[in-house]
Amino acid sequence: TLGRAVEERGFDSLFFPEHTHIPTSRRSPWPGGPELPKEYYHTHDLFVALAAAAAVTEKLLLGTGICLVVERDPVTLAKEVASLDFISGGRVIFGVGGGWNREEMENHGTDPRIRFPLMGERIMAMKQIWTKDEAEYHGKYVNFEPIWSWPKPVQKPHPPIYVGGDGPGTFKRVVEYGDGWLPIAARSQAPLADRIRRLNEMAERAGRGRIPVTVYGTQPREEVIAHYADIGVERCTFWLPPVPEDEAIAHLDRTAELAGSFAKAGAS
Repeated sequence: TLGRAVEERGFDSLFFPEHTHIPTSRRSPWPGGPELPKEYYHTHDLFVALAAAAAVTEKLLLGTGICLVVERDPVTLAKEVASLDFISGGRVIFGVGGGWNREEMENHGTDPRIRFPLMGERIMAMKQIWTKDEAEYHGKYVNFEPIWSWPKPVQKPHPPIYVGGDGPGTFKRVVEYGDGWLPIAARSQAPLADRIRRLNEMAERAGRGRIPVTVYGTQPREEVIAHYADIGVERCTFWLPPVPEDEAIAHLDRTAELAGSFAKAGAS
């Protein structure tokens, strides 16, 4: 129902978040505030949810927002991403991140201190699987001999990889193996316009073109959307609260009306 409702209202994409679980110790502070919302541990598996949305839609882009790569086996994850891209006809946006909940990572056997180099190797290994008939990867944290793995993604060379986060090393990761940046704007430590400018300066020095930016969790206000359009943001996503279906549909209607009026004013 949700996927169909989102597509019918003219939104271009639907993103699902990921937490496999939340340890009850709650040692890691939530970056969004003092109280962790209940929905963080009441979530569907994002690939199952996106596959359900893919089955009832035709054009809707299907985003992971974000996939916790450091908590997933890279060979299995490469298969999941490729399979979703295949059955959807090439509609996946692969948002990735290292996460913030250290005890959650530890329960998956990941040392939080090395999560970012681990994520980098896993993504590079997945790129090999997606693009090579016989793929192999030999790194410090990921190592496997030649393998066969199908299906390959419909999108070539692979679905766009949007790197989440806004920490000291985020832009290095975006430029190294990402196709876009996926920040939560409300948590940025500096004006987003300045951050986008700096990201593209780094990309230019690395011989790359302009990096697309999708803002995660945009405030549904016309002036906010207009500002993001002015500074070069390509896509705004909006939070959908975990509420009963009728309330969720009403929320979608209000957001669609705002986005529609903004589009009529000349924004893309």
